[in-house]
Amino acid sequence: MDIRSQISVVFHLDKCIGCHTCSVACKNVWTDRKGAEYMWWNNVETKPGTGYPTQWENQEEYKGGWVKKGKKITLKGAGKLQGFKNIFHNPNLPTIDDYYEPWTYRYEDLFNAPEGDDQPTARPISLLTGKNMEIKAGPNWDDDLGGSPDYARKDPNLKDMAKIEQDALFQVEKMVMFYLPRICNHCLNPSCLAACPSGAIYKRGEDGVVLINQNRCRAWRMCVTACPYKKTYYNWSTGKSEKCILCYPRLETGQAPACMHSCVGRIRYLGVMLYDADRIHEIAAAEESDLVDLQREMILDPFDPRVIEKAQENGVHFSVIEHAQRSPVYRFVKEWKMALPLHPEYRTLPMLFYVPPLVPIMGSSEGDLYDTDSEDLFTTIEKSRLPVQYLASLFTAGNQGQIREVLKKMIAVRLYRREVTVGDIGKEYMEQHLREAGLDEKTAEAIYRLTSLANFEDRFVIPANHREEAIAALDTEFEKKGATGFGFRMKPERGM
Repeated sequence: MDIRSQISVVFHLDKCIGCHTCSVACKNVWTDRKGAEYMWWNNVETKPGTGYPTQWENQEEYKGGWVKKGKKITLKGAGKLQGFKNIFHNPNLPTIDDYYEPWTYRYEDLFNAPEGDDQPTARPISLLTGKNMEIKAGPNWDDDLGGSPDYARKDPNLKDMAKIEQDALFQVEKMVMFYLPRICNHCLNPSCLAACPSGAIYKRGEDGVVLINQNRCRAWRMCVTACPYKKTYYNWSTGKSEKCILCYPRLETGQAPACMHSCVGRIRYLGVMLYDADRIHEIAAAEESDLVDLQREMILDPFDPRVIEKAQENGVHFSVIEHAQRSPVYRFVKEWKMALPLHPEYRTLPMLFYVPPLVPIMGSSEGDLYDTDSEDLFTTIEKSRLPVQYLASLFTAGNQGQIREVLKKMIAVRLYRREVTVGDIGKEYMEQHLREAGLDEKTAEAIYRLTSLANFEDRFVIPANHREEAIAALDTEFEKKGATGFGFRMKPERGM
C-alpha cells in the first residue's frame, strides 16, 4: 500500500450562478501577460454547449486522454511512437480559432477623431498580429445560449440521446442550462505528464499538484494534445506550455486559490485526501462502468489506524492526516458519494469532482406544460428538464444509475429541510425519501449545512506545508532505487 496525499476540489454545480468572478480573478493573477492573452486557466462554460476550446470533449478530433487496450492503457494521441510521427505536424492540436484570437481596440481612433457628423468607432485589432480583425469568437462566447443551434445543439454529450429527446430538450418551454466551471483536474494518472518528451511535467510529492517546469519545457506541445480537458496551453511569446498551478504559492501560506477565494456562489470546496497509489494503473485500466466506484475505493479512510500508520511510514505528515479527517472533499466524494469526476472515461483519474445540478428545483411537468404551482412541490428525476442521460455522459461515463443515486440524495435533503423549516411536506413522506436515498436525518442535516451554511474554514481545509519532509523522503527513495516514488518524473534540484 503506497499511501499519498492529494489536494482535491469539489465544485457544487447547483450553486454556480455563472458570474465568472473566478475566471477574472485567475486571469488577473496568473495570465495577464504577453503570450497568455487567450489562456483561461479557470473558465465557466454553459451546458449544453461546446465549451472552451470549442468541442474540447470531442476526443475523436483532439485525441486526448487514455484508451484501454486489453488489460493496459495507452495514450490516445500522444506517446513515443505517435509523438515521433507528429513531431513536425500535429493535426490533433487545437488552433487559435478553437480558442479565439485575442483582441483589443484602437482607442486612439476615438480620442483623436476629428469633429464631424459621423460617430467614430474603435476598430478591433489582434493582440497577436496588431492588425485589424473581425471578431468571430471570444471567451465564453456561448454564455447563456442554451438551446442555440450554433452551440448547445453541437454539445458532444448529446450524441447518444435519441433525436426526439434532443428536440424536446430545445423546445422553448423546456429549455434548460447550467454552468460548468473548469480548472486543471490535477489528475492521479495525468496524461499530460506521460506525454511530455522532455520530462518537464511533474506531480508534487507533498500535495499532488501537477506543474510544468518552465526551464525544461521544449515546446513539443504533446501535453496540449494529451490533456483531454485541454487545460494545458502554449504561450506563443515564451515558447513554453503553461497550465493551472492550483495557486500553490497561496496554498503553501494557508490561503485558498484565487478562483475559490473569490467565488460568489461559494460552490468550491478544497481539502486533502489520502489514496493508494499502488492501484492507479489497475483502476485506470478498469471497465468504464466501474471507473467511478473504483476511484472512490482508491480514496482511503483517514480515520483508519492502519491507513494512518502506512501514510506516516510513507512520509505523510500527521498534520496532513488530521486535515484529511476534516476534508469537505472527502465527505462529498467518499462518505456521501455525491461528487463525481468529469468524464471518467478519459482514465486520468481527475481529482476535481462535481456535485451535479438538480435543475429546475421546483415544479412539475404534464404533457408540454411546466407547472410551478403544482401540488408536487419538487420535481421528480423522471420529469426533470435536464435529462439523466446527459448528466451521465458528463460525470459517470454513461452510468445513469450513479447519477440517479446522487439526485435522489439531493432531492431527499431538500424535502428534509422543507419539512424542518415549513412543515408542509409530511414527516412520513420526508422519511421515505431519506430511506430511498440511503440517508438519515443526521446525515441530511450535515449535507445541508456544508452545502448552504458552511463558512470559509469549513469549505477550505488547507494542510500546513511540509516541503522539508517531502524532500527528505524523496532523497531517501531516490538513493534506494533511483526514482522518487512521490510522483516526480525526476529528482528535483534543491531550491526549485
